[in-house]
Amino acid sequence: MPPSRDDDNATEERLRLLVGLVVVLGCCAAAGFAAFALRLPGPLPTPLALVGLCGFLIIAHKLRVHVRVKSSMDSNTWGEVPVLVGLTLLPAHWVVFCAITAGVVIRCLDWRGLQKTAFGVAKGALTTSSAAAVFLAFGVQADLSEPPFPVIPIMVALAAFILVDHLAFVPVVSTATASGKWQVALHDWTSKVILHFGELVAILSVVGVLATGTDPVLLLGVPLVVVCMHLWQSRSVRTREERESWQRLAKATDELNAVDLTQVLHSATTRAAQIFSAAEATIDLAARSVRATGSQVLADGPQAAARSAPPDETTVDLVAHDGSVRVGVLRLRFGGTVRLTEVEQYKLRTFASAVCTAIRNAQAYAELARIAAENAHAAAHDPLTGLANRRRLYDHAEQLFRSTGHSGLFALLLIDLNHFKEVNDTLGHAAGDHVLCEVAGRLRASAAPGDLVARLGGDEFAVLFTGLPTPALAGHRATGMLAALDAGIEVEGMQLTVEAAGGIALAAGTGSVEELMRRADIAMYQAKRAGEQTVVYAHARDTADLERLMLTGELRRAVAEHEFTVDFQPIVDLGTGEVMAAEALARWHHPDQGSLSPVRFLETVERSGQLPAFADAVLEQSLIARQSWREAGFDLPVAVNVSPRSLLDPTFPSAVLARLAKHDVPPNRLVLELAETLTISQLDVVERTLAELRNAGVRLAIDDFGTGVSSLSVLSRIPVHQLKIDREFVAGVETSTEAAAVVRTTVDLARNLHLTVVAEGVESEPQRRALWALGCVAGQGHLFARPYSAARFLGILQRGCGGRPGVLAVALHDEGSVIRMPVRRLPNLPA
Repeated sequence: MPPSRDDDNATEERLRLLVGLVVVLGCCAAAGFAAFALRLPGPLPTPLALVGLCGFLIIAHKLRVHVRVKSSMDSNTWGEVPVLVGLTLLPAHWVVFCAITAGVVIRCLDWRGLQKTAFGVAKGALTTSSAAAVFLAFGVQADLSEPPFPVIPIMVALAAFILVDHLAFVPVVSTATASGKWQVALHDWTSKVILHFGELVAILSVVGVLATGTDPVLLLGVPLVVVCMHLWQSRSVRTREERESWQRLAKATDELNAVDLTQVLHSATTRAAQIFSAAEATIDLAARSVRATGSQVLADGPQAAARSAPPDETTVDLVAHDGSVRVGVLRLRFGGTVRLTEVEQYKLRTFASAVCTAIRNAQAYAELARIAAENAHAAAHDPLTGLANRRRLYDHAEQLFRSTGHSGLFALLLIDLNHFKEVNDTLGHAAGDHVLCEVAGRLRASAAPGDLVARLGGDEFAVLFTGLPTPALAGHRATGMLAALDAGIEVEGMQLTVEAAGGIALAAGTGSVEELMRRADIAMYQAKRAGEQTVVYAHARDTADLERLMLTGELRRAVAEHEFTVDFQPIVDLGTGEVMAAEALARWHHPDQGSLSPVRFLETVERSGQLPAFADAVLEQSLIARQSWREAGFDLPVAVNVSPRSLLDPTFPSAVLARLAKHDVPPNRLVLELAETLTISQLDVVERTLAELRNAGVRLAIDDFGTGVSSLSVLSRIPVHQLKIDREFVAGVETSTEAAAVVRTTVDLARNLHLTVVAEGVESEPQRRALWALGCVAGQGHLFARPYSAARFLGILQRGCGGRPGVLAVALHDEGSVIRMPVRRLPNLPA
């Protein structure tokens, strides 16, 4: 995290106080020696001596080890040599005066601001004054013509000079760089010790030659020694700095192997300042800029407007190794004019390339993370409304079932919109989508914190209530959520009212998400049937056969062990009593529960993965039975009920035709009975499947005709051959004019469409006669025979009625007394 402005201000304030303290102490030291000079005036040194000492101080200061450190207030110079030599030649106050003068000249020539200039001059005054005080304390008398050779005072004065220099230098640099004081003081201490020892040798050599009157030519060797030591120290320091720099570069490269872009940028800027000893490092990307020192990040935000680069700034493009991709610019500001060596330039390019790679990796990871988050969100949310989808709801509910630490109860509210199909059919799907989005928004807004609102599909929504203190609160919350749907919804300038029914199921201590959903679904349909807004699931009102659900695990065994059998009921000509066909009715001979009718198990089979095997077993047994009847002389068509789910299977037609070919049964001797009330919702798929079967010659029939909501739509889209009137109308055909009207209308419709009509559930002779009078030619029911096995069915056919095989009832008329008239076609009516 970048430091706050308050932290920066506090650091600057401490730095100003420390610099001010050094300046004050330097001024006091200078004033003290000025007062000392006024009290004890002596002979004025020659101007040449003063100028020479000042020049010597300036030259010594320029002999600094050229290393780019974090602060320009460095003390690694040879300034101690001219000061201590001068103290043996000139009075102490003149040496202090020359040091201050030389310091002012040096700082003015290398101007770096008022604060640094004042600090450098004051530090020079303090260090020179400390060495001069030592000489005065030891009573050393300076003499330009016959200088003394005070070895001990020189050593003590050098120690005082070094100590005062560090006392003034270390706190300031430590504050400016946010480094530890001991870290600054002990930095490169071995080189400093060698440097100070060389200074001592140089001082003693110069003073010894001057004091002993030795040949002055020997003094020419002192600069040579100083230069050699200076070059050696510079080389050793540079070598060490290069080694440490490469180590820092390697460490920085490792740190750049991060996946967070912010972490990469912060690490890269701070490490760049450390590796290249820059005052500040900045990375500019397309829309972001990060600036840092070697210890902290100073700024991280939008990139500022373009500016001209200052003279102390070095820039390098952040490009890949091959130069193909440029992601930004790295800027290094050194606080002074610096020329990088060839090795340093190579190192900078290497670092820039590593930073470029790290930035691209972080950006790529961020993009992958964004895509993964979008995919995860899409997998768990409805694309239209943005609500959680069925998978998310199930996962969340499963977690609640497994969790033992959640507080309170939880419940499921299942919501279904009433008459929503009319919105789609009347206004179009775009309007329907608008209504669904508005409903989703209202449910989301009315949900309590922690509740999960989901869209399961179509116009069905669900809300998972959590943290319920009492079961009764579930009903209260559900009422409030459904009340949020009462306000009208404006669609294409019209106000629509949304009505909904909700079923509530409380989660039991043990159970599953599927069972919770099943209970809520039962409660919701109970609410729809009762015309109520919400109904809470109650076990006593659960009309579902729970034992039937237990049969799911036994289906595979039932198919494998041929527990599914087929019984047959004849379809009879109502006029003659002759058997026209047979309908196959599946039975499950359960080893524990006995014979189960399709009502008990068909829904379970349809929801399992055993439906293809079940349908194939029923068709196989039906065709085998038909073959046995044909061999006995009864070539009857057989009708087999088809599950709507089978019609959605694209392999179903080929499987049926393969079975017919296997048993050598003509396709027109097989009738597939379709449930009209279920196939209407999947007409687009069903049409293709049934067209393939019809084109092959298989005959089709609509079962329970008249009970669906779109009977005429089914007839117009499904190419059928036969209609089977539901037993509900057959039961009232002799007593109800409405039922008789339905039968008459169905017969007339079938006659005009060239279809045959079969009445189901014929239980009595009056019903038979009434149906015959209305024009219905065929029927089935207990009046003629109950469902029997294939063998018993064959026996009934052979035995017949009145000694007539294949006839199960007495004819309603004498043979030949009825003349069938051709269908009279009406002329086309004008439009």
